[in-house]
Amino acid sequence: MAKHANKPSDDQNDFENFCRASLSGQPHLVIRRLIDDLVTPVAAVLKLGADRSDIFLLESVKGGETRGRYSVIGLKPDQRFKILDGQPSMADGQGTYQPLPSNPIAALREFVEAAEVDVPPQMPPMLSGVFGYVGYDAITWIDDVPLAVGQGLGTPEALLLRPTQMVVFDSVNQEIILSRRIEPVAEKDLQSTWQALKAELDSLQETILGPLQAKPVLQAPKRQETTKRDSNTSIAQFHQMVGKAKQYIVDGDVFQVVLSQRFSMPFTLPPFALYRSLRKSNPSPFLFFLAMDEFSIVGSSPEILVRVRNKKITIRPIAGTRPRGKDEAEDLALEVDLLSDQKERAEHLMLLDLGRNDAGRVAKPGTVKVTKSFVIERYSKVLHIVSNVEAELADDKNALDALFAGFPHGTVSGAPKIRAMQIIAELEQDRRGIYAGAVGYFSAHGDLDTCIALRTAVIKDGKMYVQAGGGNVLDSDEEMERQETLHKSSAVFDAATDAWRFV
Repeated sequence: MAKHANKPSDDQNDFENFCRASLSGQPHLVIRRLIDDLVTPVAAVLKLGADRSDIFLLESVKGGETRGRYSVIGLKPDQRFKILDGQPSMADGQGTYQPLPSNPIAALREFVEAAEVDVPPQMPPMLSGVFGYVGYDAITWIDDVPLAVGQGLGTPEALLLRPTQMVVFDSVNQEIILSRRIEPVAEKDLQSTWQALKAELDSLQETILGPLQAKPVLQAPKRQETTKRDSNTSIAQFHQMVGKAKQYIVDGDVFQVVLSQRFSMPFTLPPFALYRSLRKSNPSPFLFFLAMDEFSIVGSSPEILVRVRNKKITIRPIAGTRPRGKDEAEDLALEVDLLSDQKERAEHLMLLDLGRNDAGRVAKPGTVKVTKSFVIERYSKVLHIVSNVEAELADDKNALDALFAGFPHGTVSGAPKIRAMQIIAELEQDRRGIYAGAVGYFSAHGDLDTCIALRTAVIKDGKMYVQAGGGNVLDSDEEMERQETLHKSSAVFDAATDAWRFV
């Protein structure tokens, strides 16, 4: 039988370093590094408890076939932050939410800044921080934009966790890094706190490296009873939405507006089973499973929203799509076809210009650069036209400023962005909620990594909800636009019908 390489464990922080850090009066991290190439992130979540309400997993697959370097698990938050109907509130690990006096952006800024802590050099940036989502409906905090009349799913506009325990898988170094955030400790409590922390990390290590307990199978897993999806928008309503959007384009209000509909179906399987099914059938650069307070979020997004690393901003517009071919020759032919499509090129250029403008709002003057332009990238099921915008973050700006400068992305709103969002609020049936917002994290030392909530399911009260949209321009066909939303949502629904295999 294969054995793990860690007996005993190797604590990076000895007692002397722990005392020094604790007496500094600042929060810090206790870190343990394990050499291991046997445990997978999925297995670790199952061992830790995929059914708990305070755990998340972030993974990445590049080009549809290459695993990203880091996979991240977080659990046991000591603070939960949410904004519901514009009211910020916060709870400790187990308590009820208490309202905060600040406005949404100020409260979020305070929460993110309070989570900052020194991370040792050469350690992954996501070893500590706040993790969760900021939904599309946060636009009302930023701009004078209304929301749709329908209340939607009733989820918070934002919900973020500050985990005390982190498990980071480093596939390059074949390491598992355990991290425990700790607040300052009084001198008289140093010894007892240190012993408790060591015991906690021992328990975490034992759980992760230990065997996966098989659950007794009382009966064979059942397929979903129904795969029929309902929508919050009828066919006639969707056609009417597109028609009105085209009239706004004729009138000169906008060049493009992205309209969506929300699909749903019963789903009573464990949410993590859907995640496992989706990561198998539709691997993407941003894979995420978040078990939140009263619902779960499962996604496989292809598209970055905003990233900030070491003061460098990255925005990557993706617009223009073809399905993957059956072989290399067909892929190449489809790439040529896509790049020669003038309509696709015009839409992509418009979104590239939006990305440059968004980055420029928070960048040092003269630092905005297009480092890639009209490049084809291959994903598991589709080809996309992708460009890359980079800039240096201004000295008086931080990651939160960068997020809101590019929020929401033009690919889920339209152009000009504010007028497009006003039209979305007028025409769509319900508030968007999490869809088209940001999923990701603010790291402990001020970095940011977020994707757009696309190909994303919200599982709540025994149902699964998936929203999808498409960009409408002057020559859009009403039924083709509706079919595009069906196609875009199919990846998640296909995964849901196969999720029973992962129970």
